[in-house]
Amino acid sequence: MGMWASLDALWEMPAEKRIFGAVLLFSWTVYVWETFLAQRQRRIYKTTTQVPPELGQIMDSETFEKSRLYQLDKSTFSFWSGLYSEIEGTLILLFGGIPYLWRLSGRFCGYAGFGPEYEITQSLVFLLLATLFSALTGLPWSLYNTFVIEEKHGFNQQTLGFFMKDAIKKFVVTQCILLPVSSLLLYIIKIGGDYFFIYAWLFTLVVSLVLVTIYADYIAPLFDKFTPLPEGKLKEEIEVMAKSIDFPLTKVYVVEGSKRSSHSNAYFYGFFKNKRIVLFDTLLEEYSVLNKDIQEDSGMEPRKEDEGNSEEIKAKVKNKKQGCKNEEVLAVLGHELGHWKLGHTVKNIIISQVLSFCLTVLSRRFEFQADAFAKKLGKAKDLYSALIKLNKDNLGFPVSDWLFSMWHYSHPPLLERLQALKSTKQH
Repeated sequence: MGMWASLDALWEMPAEKRIFGAVLLFSWTVYVWETFLAQRQRRIYKTTTQVPPELGQIMDSETFEKSRLYQLDKSTFSFWSGLYSEIEGTLILLFGGIPYLWRLSGRFCGYAGFGPEYEITQSLVFLLLATLFSALTGLPWSLYNTFVIEEKHGFNQQTLGFFMKDAIKKFVVTQCILLPVSSLLLYIIKIGGDYFFIYAWLFTLVVSLVLVTIYADYIAPLFDKFTPLPEGKLKEEIEVMAKSIDFPLTKVYVVEGSKRSSHSNAYFYGFFKNKRIVLFDTLLEEYSVLNKDIQEDSGMEPRKEDEGNSEEIKAKVKNKKQGCKNEEVLAVLGHELGHWKLGHTVKNIIISQVLSFCLTVLSRRFEFQADAFAKKLGKAKDLYSALIKLNKDNLGFPVSDWLFSMWHYSHPPLLERLQALKSTKQH
């Protein structure tokens, strides 16, 4: 009787209080679930102290231990930052932080001569204040992650000045995109009538496609230096591979990612007949600033453009050979081009309008398919070794709890990918 009475009392509460309680309950339920998964994976990091037999021939114990400790530190940071975020959100809801910010936005608008009828203007001020609050409360966590965790494990390449300048620039650029897009979206909602949600969805879809198209050309260069890949064997081989699968490649860029981090990556972008490939300098063994500094330590002459950064970088990363050989870079690109050839990018955009978990499951399947595509290009052996090198460079931990992996990892763990490649790897 007590339980049913409590339920009856719950349903007799005003609708807004029921909704409020449901939001809090849902938020904490998701948080507890995510924490449960994270603790399962953390147990893997703590207990898996020896290289698994399957990886004994490809991963040394020193790299394995570095990776394990790095992931443990990241896991601890994620727990505390996630707990803070959840408590902050709960307190904002309990103490009326959102209504207060809305009233404060109205007062600012009033000072500027805009009355209550200027809802969109007030909404934009509200968004500006909300994102400013989020940026300020998130700053200590970001500083700790960059200058303690990433620094400790040899990935951070930023100075404090560069970090702060970058953070301010990101905030300004975000507002320049967010505020105009939000004003148009609010206007569409305002005039959309009964079918406003359809128009709003179509608008957000178009905006997403536009941002994907212009990001690398107009937004990313505001933060990092992009230079065309120099003429040479690597560029020629990339062009030949792209032509072999009818990929409409127009340009190949190298981005100076080593200014902020030693993590490596590669991606392509563009629509229709105008595709570009971007390689991080940290991906390329011959291009990595870190490797140039090792050469300098060995008595070789550094490149002139690296001289200003060499002392700082050498202090952060000592004798850390990084990146992939040309053949391995081509294998990684073969995988990325597989995503294009198999239509994964478009499918991801469509599925993302449905459910993020489905996207994660589908993305894992796509990764195996793209690996298989690279095999067909004759790149299985090189992709195999490239994945091992990239995992080592980024201190990726190769062992995962199956439930944590299924829920969080859009890319399958290294061991699963290597096993799939090994079945038909060229010898």
